[in-house]
Amino acid sequence: MNFGVVFPQNEIGDDLGAVRAFSEAADDLGYRHILAYDHVLGANPARPGGWTGPYSHKDGFWEVFALFAYMAALRPRLGFITSVLVLPQRQTALVAKQAATLDRLAEGRFRLGVGNGWNAVEFEALGERFTNRGKRMEEQVVLLKQLFTQELVTFEGKYHKISDAGLKPMPVQRPIPVWFGGHHENVLRRVGELGDGWLPGFRQAADAAESWAKIRAHAEAAGRDPAAIGLEPRLNYGTGDESAWAVALEGWRALGATHLSFNPLNAGFKHVDEHIAAMKTFAGFAEISK
Repeated sequence: MNFGVVFPQNEIGDDLGAVRAFSEAADDLGYRHILAYDHVLGANPARPGGWTGPYSHKDGFWEVFALFAYMAALRPRLGFITSVLVLPQRQTALVAKQAATLDRLAEGRFRLGVGNGWNAVEFEALGERFTNRGKRMEEQVVLLKQLFTQELVTFEGKYHKISDAGLKPMPVQRPIPVWFGGHHENVLRRVGELGDGWLPGFRQAADAAESWAKIRAHAEAAGRDPAAIGLEPRLNYGTGDESAWAVALEGWRALGATHLSFNPLNAGFKHVDEHIAAMKTFAGFAEISK
């Protein structure tokens, strides 16, 4: 199993030194990759109509491509995954350019995790429709894979048109792996038909088993090898109960998880040093450096 760690986006603050300390600690402790959430804008809860989302304008989110490029320069051994990039609120060709550049900077250790998103305020601000985001994302992934593998692309779909153009530089990986987050039936179908991996939000493997079986069935129906699809859950720090970690970890191993990210978020930590201490404890528990 490949172990990573979740970057505590909205808990680490705006201090670049904290970002550096977290990155260096992750590498030193043996974590293979860093996972980061994506948001572009936070809404004001006092806005007309109110706001009930889990994040507001007071929650900080580093832009993921720039963040990972910085981390890649700090520690060249680290890999990276977005979990998830809100793909349909972004221009597809621009995402392809950013992802290809990052994959070069990280020497082929980047996975592009994508999802539909839930924040209509961001879609409005970025000039994209919220209501058709799932259908557009399917076409986006098809186009991304072409841009990642072909020097020149001619494409005309329902939402995109490219006339004999391509990326330079191309990514190291041809294509960059695309992983999907989410649990909707349409998401499970997309993972099976198009995805290189699945990023479930379930805390326990037993809760994810039915969805995982559906993904594998969709893959077989599409003529794909289900064994080629990766699975990366997150294991929360929680209260720091190692017995609970052991139960969760064994469940995910039995289900066939290929990766797992330790998540120090939502544990009440106020400083990067507390996050690093939790990372160290889990690294020793899981013996991730072996």
